[in-house]
Amino acid sequence: MPHAVISDVHANLEALEAVLADLDARRPDAVICLGDFVGYGPDPVACVEGLRRRLGGAVVGNHDRAAIEQLDISVFNPYASAAIVWTREHLTEEVRAYLRELPETLRTSALLAVHGSPRDPVEEYLIDAAGARESFEAVEFDLCVVGHTHVPGVFVHDGESVAALPLRPGDPFELRAGHRYIINVGSVGQPRDGDPRAAYLWLDEGAGTATLVRLDYPLQKTQEKMTAAGLPPVLAERLAFGR
Repeated sequence: MPHAVISDVHANLEALEAVLADLDARRPDAVICLGDFVGYGPDPVACVEGLRRRLGGAVVGNHDRAAIEQLDISVFNPYASAAIVWTREHLTEEVRAYLRELPETLRTSALLAVHGSPRDPVEEYLIDAAGARESFEAVEFDLCVVGHTHVPGVFVHDGESVAALPLRPGDPFELRAGHRYIINVGSVGQPRDGDPRAAYLWLDEGAGTATLVRLDYPLQKTQEKMTAAGLPPVLAERLAFGR
């Protein structure tokens, strides 16, 4: 029963379209989104509307909350804040209502889905094994999928220690019995691991594997749209570097 797990689209329609075309070819049983549909990019409405009807489930991200004025943007950097102000001005009421209804957590028979971390579903960044251990100890789950940092990777709890391991594109990562996992699925629309390609996770329950998928997309088109929209230039420039 393969699942596709995506996160952090950030209103990047070109990246999302590349991912959706790949999913149309692969035909997963379900698609789950880990939030941050909007923020940074120039196509918030098109991304939400193009994605939500394809989803088997979704959770809310911090930029989603900020865009509907449920999170104080004073905690954001100036560029992210400016993008949120722009996004607020361009959302439709239907999209606002959809974002408002998104839950913080989603549980299926296979996994726990959150944006940030199991113990703080919306806002905590999991960046190291120490932080991951605190989530393993705080919440019961065997497999949790997260986004938020935009950096793909795996935290593994073997019953005693917690290790941080890389996810390599196209290389199936074995999910072993008796181990617990937190997998960061990376970002569709704003990668920050030095690879500018869109990222998502292919989770194959039958094979017991998780595989990171990376896809090229016409990022120059997204950059041109961001410039035309008057979004901060640094947000467009960073797309080319995956930072």
